[in-house]
Amino acid sequence: MNKLRKGDQVIVLTGRDKGKRGTIAARVDADHLLVEGVNVAKKHVRPNPLKGTTGGIVDKTMPIHQSNVAIFNGATGKADRVGIKLLEDGKKVRVYKSSGEEIKA
Repeated sequence: MNKLRKGDQVIVLTGRDKGKRGTIAARVDADHLLVEGVNVAKKHVRPNPLKGTTGGIVDKTMPIHQSNVAIFNGATGKADRVGIKLLEDGKKVRVYKSSGEEIKA
């Protein structure tokens, strides 16, 4: 079970964008995430008349490693760790480590 999922609010712990908050847009692979507004790079794009795209400099969101982000706990206003809790009916749910409160997906 992935501790960080698409749609989760995360906060960046290290790097150039330290302290920024954003929403996970996608998982690139097992270890990398795309977070909206975080790790944005300028990319030079060549025009392609067949596809109808114009050239220029475009902002592109680059992947960030999941170890460099933590889930944002709205109740405390801080970063938090994620734990897995097993319910009586056998379902696994994600919980905040600090409070034990269930994370609403």
